[in-house]
Amino acid sequence: MLVSVTVGQRVALLPLALLGFVGLLPRGCLSRPAEDEDYYMQELLSREHYYRIPVQEEYPAEGDQVWRDDLQPPTPQNKSKTKPTSGKQAGAEAKSVKSPNKKSEKTPNSISEAEGQYQSERVECPPLGLETLKIDDFQLHASTMQRYGLGAHRGRLNIQAGLYEDDLYDGGWCAGRNDPLQWFEVDARRLTKFTGVITQGRSSLWSSDWVTSYRVLVSNDSHTWVTLKNGSRDLLFIGNKEKEIPVLNTFPKPVVARYIRINPRSWYSSGSICMRVEILGCPMPDPNNYYHRRNEITTTDNLDFKHHSYKETRQLMKVVNEMCPNITRIYNIGKSYNGQKLYAIEISDNPGEHELGEPEFRYTAGSHGNEVLGRELLLLLMQFLCQEYLSGNPRIRHLVEETRIHLLPSVNPDGYDKAAEAGSELSGWSLGRWSQDGLDIHHNFPDLNTILWEAESRKWVPRKFHNHHIPIPEWYQSKNATVAMETRALLGWMEKIPFVLGGNLQGGELVVTFPYDRTRSHGVMREATPTPDDPVFRWLAFSYASTHRLMTDASRRVCHTQDFAKEDGTINGASWHTAAGSMNDFSYLHTNCFELSMYVGCDKFPHESELPEEWENNRESLIVFMEQVHRGIKGVVRDLQGRGIANAIISVEGINHDIRTAADGDYWRLLNPGEYRVTVRAEGYAMASKVCEVGYDMGATRCSFTLTRSNLSRIKEIMEKFNKQPINLRHPPRRPRQRRLGT
Repeated sequence: MLVSVTVGQRVALLPLALLGFVGLLPRGCLSRPAEDEDYYMQELLSREHYYRIPVQEEYPAEGDQVWRDDLQPPTPQNKSKTKPTSGKQAGAEAKSVKSPNKKSEKTPNSISEAEGQYQSERVECPPLGLETLKIDDFQLHASTMQRYGLGAHRGRLNIQAGLYEDDLYDGGWCAGRNDPLQWFEVDARRLTKFTGVITQGRSSLWSSDWVTSYRVLVSNDSHTWVTLKNGSRDLLFIGNKEKEIPVLNTFPKPVVARYIRINPRSWYSSGSICMRVEILGCPMPDPNNYYHRRNEITTTDNLDFKHHSYKETRQLMKVVNEMCPNITRIYNIGKSYNGQKLYAIEISDNPGEHELGEPEFRYTAGSHGNEVLGRELLLLLMQFLCQEYLSGNPRIRHLVEETRIHLLPSVNPDGYDKAAEAGSELSGWSLGRWSQDGLDIHHNFPDLNTILWEAESRKWVPRKFHNHHIPIPEWYQSKNATVAMETRALLGWMEKIPFVLGGNLQGGELVVTFPYDRTRSHGVMREATPTPDDPVFRWLAFSYASTHRLMTDASRRVCHTQDFAKEDGTINGASWHTAAGSMNDFSYLHTNCFELSMYVGCDKFPHESELPEEWENNRESLIVFMEQVHRGIKGVVRDLQGRGIANAIISVEGINHDIRTAADGDYWRLLNPGEYRVTVRAEGYAMASKVCEVGYDMGATRCSFTLTRSNLSRIKEIMEKFNKQPINLRHPPRRPRQRRLGT
């Protein structure tokens, strides 16, 4: 028998023992089969019978309980209103969320609000994991499919189709026939307390397909099914009104079963039966369940695993600062469009000071406000570093004492607020992605690639144009330029601190990308466009991906359309998709910083119950990548008096990209193991060169220089000292007199 959690006076599921008898009762509904007929038996019907089924939207049969916009039921007395939090909350009414340029819908639940006769039982359960891939492809089944690329394995919430739709990776499950006999099934592999369903239409640039109403059936053996009812009435849930906005329908009370089916009853008149789905449910205790034990990930770290609002983020930073006052410092780099401060935390043995020879490292997250996992990972990393430093972990203590670490958890707090207001599963794919003024912060930087490549095509590099520290165009710095306030804050931060290595955490995929992010060929959407430091970038990307629990797992399922595990979990940004003005390209061309993007999870905004597992997936990778800042060469460029020389150019033979020394004359050059001839140039000094060797052991090789003044600079100093000028400056050369020719 299917078990209901509590017994309601008017709502109960029929015992399975009576199901066979009830299924024999005739019921008229536009010439369709009885509602409780075994759906596996329906599959045995002939194809011709399917074609005789009407394919227009279904009208509710007599006895069906349904909510429609034109039916306004009486409002129940003393009904409480609940507001969704950042996690999933199973409320008494279905919710849909806002998306850009679309007005939010509110779809009341056809069960709990029909006539105010019933008070629902609220039980909060997390998603089973269709979006996060915890539910694997073998647990998803469907009655039919249009083709393999639209099979049940593609019916996952927020799954994305490729730009060019093909037969392998499409944007949802689509039934092979449009009739009321189709179904989408999830096998939880254990008894589960189901509490609700979230649906979307098909992700597609070319098609418009979604389900407008559906029924829900549950089973313990996948053969005998029970339809969710309100008393004696089948429940008809209102679905989507367009294809992207997620719609949540919660059950009037939880139901315990192993299998759950969604049976579409009507769909968009100009489209087909297509869905993307997430199921809300709490697994019932079952220590003997093999599948649960195999997939269970636990963590021993005592951290604050939850989603943090802006205020909570600031409070958590303060707690960490009070726990570790000697190694932490909180500061802000500017403000967002809505006036929220962009807080960062510094972790170092001498916070607030740049130590000579100590490299600067940064992690940023949340440039896309709806990509929340990176934000929470940095907050967890902040706590972890503090706790491990206090406990005496030698690896962490060495990292903190030898590196100045900066963590900026939320670049776009305004966008996060939008996504968090909707909730983790209901924010969709894009709500909160952009800044408050509608800009993509990560791609809002000046396009320096085009400037460099134009100079190279004219053969200006290196005599007339440097291959590094390319200046920002004047138009970009004007007040009228379309630049987000958050981007300007990042620019000032990047120019103020001599960062050596950086990573920005993003979401929606499992891959690490490295520059260049823009294709060099005009009009080409995808093309490998490597930097002069391509071998170094590939190593840096692999250092993160190879230590991640899932990125290089060849057996894992792809998030959306590309199998990055075949490429060791890394890819050149322009090979994936071209994007001008990225933060990664700007960092490389305008500063000394090598920056990469880490896409840390398929789910941009996972439920907070997923955070411990996501932390375990990324913890080692986050630490290993920080340690790479100590790979290559480092040193100090001084004059004969021992003073550091700022802005000296460091060139490595064979690599057409230079870096410069910081204000104190120190520098760091990321390099792979090998021997390199390094040359230093500085205005007013003679050039110096030496061979430096980089080993395989962790730790940068010291390679310092002492420069002498050039002859020309000495002459200028002497002339200035005696208040004189060089001859060519005192008396401009006379023009030769022209001879007048007589006539």
